[in-house]
Amino acid sequence: MKFLLLLSLIAYSLCLAEGVTLVCYFSSWATYRPDDGKFTVEDNDPSLCTHLVYAFAGLGSNNEIRVLDPYNDLCEDYGKCGFDRFTKLKEKNPNLKTTLGVGGWNEGSTKYSQMAASASARKTFIDSTLTLLKAHNFDGLDMDWEYPTQRGGNPEDYVNYITLMSELYQALHGEGMILTAAVSAGKATIDPAYNIPELSKSIDLLHLMTYDLHGSWETFAHHHSILYAHPEDTGDNLYLNQDFAVSYWLEKGAPPEKLVMGVPLYGRSFRLQNEEDTGIYAPATQPGGAGPYTREPGFMGYNEICDFQRTEDWTVVHDPAMNEPYAYYIPNNNFWVGYEDPDSVAIKAQYALDKGIAGCMVWSVETDDFHGKCHGAKFPLLTTLMEVLSGGIYTRPPTEPPPPTTTRDPSITTPAPGEHCTKLGPNADENDCTHYYLCDQDTQGWVEVEYTCPPDTLFNPEALICDWKDSVCALGGHCLNDCPQ
Repeated sequence: MKFLLLLSLIAYSLCLAEGVTLVCYFSSWATYRPDDGKFTVEDNDPSLCTHLVYAFAGLGSNNEIRVLDPYNDLCEDYGKCGFDRFTKLKEKNPNLKTTLGVGGWNEGSTKYSQMAASASARKTFIDSTLTLLKAHNFDGLDMDWEYPTQRGGNPEDYVNYITLMSELYQALHGEGMILTAAVSAGKATIDPAYNIPELSKSIDLLHLMTYDLHGSWETFAHHHSILYAHPEDTGDNLYLNQDFAVSYWLEKGAPPEKLVMGVPLYGRSFRLQNEEDTGIYAPATQPGGAGPYTREPGFMGYNEICDFQRTEDWTVVHDPAMNEPYAYYIPNNNFWVGYEDPDSVAIKAQYALDKGIAGCMVWSVETDDFHGKCHGAKFPLLTTLMEVLSGGIYTRPPTEPPPPTTTRDPSITTPAPGEHCTKLGPNADENDCTHYYLCDQDTQGWVEVEYTCPPDTLFNPEALICDWKDSVCALGGHCLNDCPQ
């Protein structure tokens, strides 16, 4: 009830915020999650966001934008029409902007670096992007290159990234579309990657990824989206908090009206080494176990966290030095997770208002409690963010029944297992986790396309994504063949 009281106080103390922005990322692959974790296009609530981003498209070897999951994204060959269903959400909220994200962590940096270095390659990318966006009624593009000059990029990306974004901005604005970008919150990446004053001239919104500041790649437990530095933080860890990242981008020249602060709807988890040491900086050298829906070690959606807390005797800690909770459950292999709850996201939305920035961004909608199991209402974190950003008096408009989903031609029956394909969507290679196969089917049987995971990642056969190598190796199984011995 604490967060309801907080919202009531805010409602009396604020006027309606002008130009509120709440950007929501939708992970399209969540449609492949099992049971109550399955999240489709129509599970999005278009009244809760000002911008919805469909994640992700990629970059092809020909420098054209590439549809990564044709069966899920397109209508051709009896596909599920994900793009068209997504942009159709604007019928429920005419003010909603629906954009297509390109890139993401799994896409890496090398090919974007190579494309941005060539005038002809940039033109190919931009022309193909405009064609795809217009074909599916998107309102613009979200560039999620992670990151210029990093992860296989080149120092020249510092200049070439600005050239690419300037040309994209002019081309998109010429068609009445917008350009946004997901950008790093880490000082060690910001400094070499971004000419912030120049980037700010060619962007509509900057989506600051103020999360994953800590995680199971470290040797201690820490909150991955802490608002302010913890009293025990020293050295470079003093930079790993949301307030530093927001303040640093503003100090370097980002216009406050274009900056949105990321808020995660998931937690980062660890396995404690000592059940007696459970606080921040407690020794922890392994990721926490995978959740039943997201199926990724070291990561757990809020829907998974709050559901476990309803049925198990977790210890929830509200450290007076922090605005965010963490929790641990010793019987589950000394499990520890730092996460956001309705109270903490309300504080962060208020921080965005007080800081004078455009608003907030979430990654990602399908890890909120979208079934409403834990608080008696759907999307408790997302709803709290919108209510606070709107001055505490936001009222959700009535919703209409979702449109019927597209089904496959009943005359096309599921073929027998092929050499690499047993089901639609991503399929693991049982002998090699450095790549995977995206499988579709037509009247002739299975159609497979092979994809290689970026450096330092392996295909996670449970989460069905390219994941950090240490997270995949922790699963054991056939992937151990690709793990350091």
